[in-house]
Parts: sequence; structure tokens; C-alpha cells
Amino acid sequence: MSLRRTRSIRAAAVVAAGATALAGALVGTAQADPRYSTKTPTSKGFGGAVTSVDPEASRIGIEVLKRGGNAVDAAVATAAALGVTEPYSAGIGGGGYFVFYDADTEKVRTIDGRETAPKAIDQDAFIDPESPTGEPYNFFPERVTSGVSIGVPGTLATWEKALDEWGSYSLRKALKPATKLARRGFVVDETFQQQTIENQERFEAYTTTPELFLPGGEAPEPGSIFRNRDLARTYQQIAKQGTDYFYEGRLAREIVAVVQDPPKSPTTDLPVPPGEMTLEDLDDYKALLQKPTKSDYRGYEIFGMAPSSSGGTTVGESLNIVEQSIGKDAAEITALHHYLEASALAFADRAAYLGDPAFVDVPVEDLLSDKFARERACEIDPDEAATKPVDSQDVDDYDGKCDPGDPGADADVDTEGLSTTNLTVTDKWGNVVEYTLTIEQTGGSGLLVPDRGFLLNNELTDFSAEFDRDDPNRIEGGKRPRSSMSPTIVLDDGEPFLALGTPGGSTIITTVSQILFNRIDLGMTIEEALAAPRASQRNTETVTAEPAFISEHGAALGALGHEFTESAEIGAATAIEFGKDGLLTAVAEPVRRGGGAALVVSKSRPDKNGHKDDDHDDRKNDHKDDDDHDDD
Repeated sequence: MSLRRTRSIRAAAVVAAGATALAGALVGTAQADPRYSTKTPTSKGFGGAVTSVDPEASRIGIEVLKRGGNAVDAAVATAAALGVTEPYSAGIGGGGYFVFYDADTEKVRTIDGRETAPKAIDQDAFIDPESPTGEPYNFFPERVTSGVSIGVPGTLATWEKALDEWGSYSLRKALKPATKLARRGFVVDETFQQQTIENQERFEAYTTTPELFLPGGEAPEPGSIFRNRDLARTYQQIAKQGTDYFYEGRLAREIVAVVQDPPKSPTTDLPVPPGEMTLEDLDDYKALLQKPTKSDYRGYEIFGMAPSSSGGTTVGESLNIVEQSIGKDAAEITALHHYLEASALAFADRAAYLGDPAFVDVPVEDLLSDKFARERACEIDPDEAATKPVDSQDVDDYDGKCDPGDPGADADVDTEGLSTTNLTVTDKWGNVVEYTLTIEQTGGSGLLVPDRGFLLNNELTDFSAEFDRDDPNRIEGGKRPRSSMSPTIVLDDGEPFLALGTPGGSTIITTVSQILFNRIDLGMTIEEALAAPRASQRNTETVTAEPAFISEHGAALGALGHEFTESAEIGAATAIEFGKDGLLTAVAEPVRRGGGAALVVSKSRPDKNGHKDDDHDDRKNDHKDDDDHDDD
């Protein structure tokens, strides 16, 4: 069935997609308690899959697929659910990047839903007026905890555009499961409690935020039920009135009011400066439909996000440099050395050239060319790590030979937040969605819109704090700050092979690159590639790495001159690999960020009539939640 045909059967279709053993457990749980908190790092099966960091969100996506929705419908419903269960990482107060493979056209398209700066933003917006030397506010907690850090949100516009372009659900229908989830609540886990504790000072800088997230002045206890009735009502209003309610109507006025005059607590020591967002800024916002980046690696086609994200170019360039510098059969330490050095070179070029293409001429074709990669690869010494930071390469002066031309700009300091969330979805027709969405820092700006149940982002801190006319990521009104989000779809002979993405600030780029490197070069399974210990070289003096990576590879790589800084964990990825005869391997983190939930529609292969062995149980229970999935 084509994507177009799914549109013609909107609410009438209910897929007889048999329940897996896991899905059967979901039904049993729902009969006793509708909440679901089982973490499932890997599921294999057929008929569609959803993987995210959260069990409730993944289950909602699976239910959409079972009821006839396509991958886009399920992705939006899952994202809306993550706005409930992952409110410190995502939600309608933020933005993101949506990558879609259309099985009908066999094309990859993307949506840039990145936040924009208010038109009236000052180039010195992050400079502390009380600093005698004109220094910026400290990044954390001062700079992020403010009205001035808040960009015009793009998430709702992204959902609307994705559904209009490729979905079979209305936005109203896609929001219903998350609305119910917000009303009935979810089970608090240790990660949610810890994130709340870590943000307590910032949340208490406002009078609004503690009411929801710090009831009685304390973070919610693991095992307790967290309800967000305000968000449920907000979703209901958006479902009834459409996105105009958010970008033009009453909610727009409420957002502008708190950005321009943050409800600052009288007891906080944080400055909480006001922002410049206006109703015109919200009304003018557009999610942008655009072509992906495309690069080739070891015979695979790698599709990612074009600028304003730096993800597609930097993932593609770093892998291109690896491919030009060593063969696929290189020894593991040799391969890792080249991977880390290639990443540093790509990050140098990222700093020099990447910004919003509406304001900056970004040389995407040069950065992804094999000739450019060959010249960059010449700079890798097989026996010794280069002193970092390394210089960028002049995109107007290269010929692919081992005589590098003039260097470009120096590296900059990266302050991109480490939060964000990611989801991966595919349906029975072969459509694929990879979607990374965020409110930036864990907890965003810390500012809860009063009585609305969602936090506003702090995405504008992704701009360079100090204005420099030559900096492609300088602050400008209406501009989208540079991002590292890297939702990626990989094709093999034109067919989906792998879809993956992750949160993690600028480590997003290295995590996606390393998972691909692990899977393709080191021959790991996708489960192994995602779970393997990680290292991130972003053109810094030391490599940021997880303890297990340092324990396993630190000595050998140290002998080549690599130095390490330890990080407890890097990223929280999701992925789906597409195997033979329709077999799907859906993967989430087994440990990082508390683990994730990867679910499939069915573990049974369809017979020649399209039925599965467990169809009967699925049909028996399908009627229970019809009201939560049908249009009004």
C-alpha cells in the first residue's frame, strides 16, 4: 500500500497487526493499570517499529501503527507523548529536525523546525551589563535561565507540516493519545527525579515552574504518578483551534508576555533578563521543507539534515575523511585513531562555515566532497594524534592532494546543551521517520508558561555569545542558531538500511558517526554498535569519553597521543535496522539515560494473506481505546 492510499482511509482503517509477546504484556498491564514503564532495549519483528527513550511514548507510537496510521502519524503522536514524559528535553516550547523517507517516491525529505531569534534581538544579548570588561553571562545557570535565551518555537509547526505533507492523521487525532497520557499521568523514574533535582535552582528562579515540577518544594519521587493536566488542556485547545492558537492566538500572547517579562522569583539570585520576542515573531514563524544532505560511505548513502543544522555536513565529512584515510579492514585501534582525528578536522570546518543558510553562505557541496575529504585526510598522521584544536581548511583552496592549502578560521567554543530527545519510526509500507527534537538544555530556559504545562526553550544560547561579524553563528534577528542535531537515514541500493539519531548537544554528531562507524567498519550488530562505549573528539585538546571506552582503548590510543576527559555517558540513541524479508531490529539504549523502549508491531512474519499468528489477540483488544484515536 502506498503512502497516498493511507490518506484515503484515514480513520476507517484498523490494522490487524498481531500482538507480540511484549505487546501482549502491554495489554495485560493496561487492563490493571494503563501506565506502562517497561524498558525494552531491543525488539525484532515485522509490520512497523517505534523506538524512543520512553516506554509510554513508544507504546503510543506502536498503537498508532496498529490502527492504520503511517510512520509520520506515529512519529508525531510519539513526539507529543515525549512532551509529556520528557518535558525537560522536548515539547511544544522547542524545535527540532524531521527526516522522512517516503517509500512511495523513494525520496528523503526533511523539515527544519529549528527555533528562530526574535527580530529585535540585540547582538550583545548575552553580555552581562554589570561586567566591567563586557563579558558574557556564565553559560550555566545564568545565560540559559532567561527570557533572552528563548527562541520562537518550531515544534508544532513541524508536526503540522509533516502531517500535511505525508501523514494520514490530522493534528487533532495525533494529539489525542498524548492528551490522555498527560491527564492520567506516568510513573516517575530515577532519571526524571534526578533531572528535576539538578534544575531545582533554575526552576525556583521563576514563580510558575515550581508549582508543576517541584510540588511542596521537592522533586517527585520515583514510582509516584506525575500528571500534567495543564498540558492536557493545552493539547486539547491546540487540537480544537489548530496551530494558529499557538502562533497567533491567546497562547501566543501568553508566551510573549512571559518572555518579555519573566515571572522572576523574588528570592532568586539569578539575573533572569527579559527577552525580545513579539507576536509578529511568532506569527511569522515557518517550518522549512528542504532537501537533505547526502554523502556516500562504504557504498551506503547517508542522508541527514542540511543547515541550519551542522549535523548532516559534519557527520558526512568526518565519515568521508575516514573513508579516504583508511580501508574498512583496518585494525581496531588504527581505525579508532583515524575516526577521532577525522572528527576533529570536520569539527574545525563546522566552526568555520556552518550557520543559518538564510544569513550565511554555507559551502555544503565542498564540505561533503570526496576531493575535500582526501585533502583533509592527508593531515592525519597514522602514528600520532595532532595537537588540538586543528585549523579548518579553506574551501576555496583545495585540490584533493596531500598539499593542504591555506587554513581557514580557528575553532570556537561550543556550549550546545546536552539534553534533547530522539525517536525512530517505520511502518508496514516502508516509510521511515527519524526525528530529533529539543528544548536545548535539560529543562530548557526553566520557564514554564503559566497554567500551560510546558517549558520554553533556551535555544538562542546556541549562538556564539560574543558577536563577531566573521562568525557564521553570530546572533542576528530572525536567524536560526547552529545545531548539532543529526537525524540520519541510511540507504543501501536505494532501500532503507538504517535510521538513527540521538540527543547530546554537539556530541550528537560524534555519537551518530560512531554508531555508523561501529556498524559498518567494525562489523558490530546494530545492538552492539549502539550500546558500545563512546568517545567524542570535537576539535578539543582532550577526547571526551565514557569510562568503559577509556578502560578498553585508552592505553593504546594514549600511546598515539590522545588524551581523555571522562564523561559518565554520551548520548541516548535510538535506531532501526532493516533486514531481509521485512525483518526490523529496533534498538534503544539499554542503560544510558535510564534506558529506552524499542517496540515492534509484531514478532510474527505475515503469511501470504497478510495475517499474523497473533492477529486474534490484537483484534480482541483493539476496541478499548478507539475514542483516543478516532477523529471527533
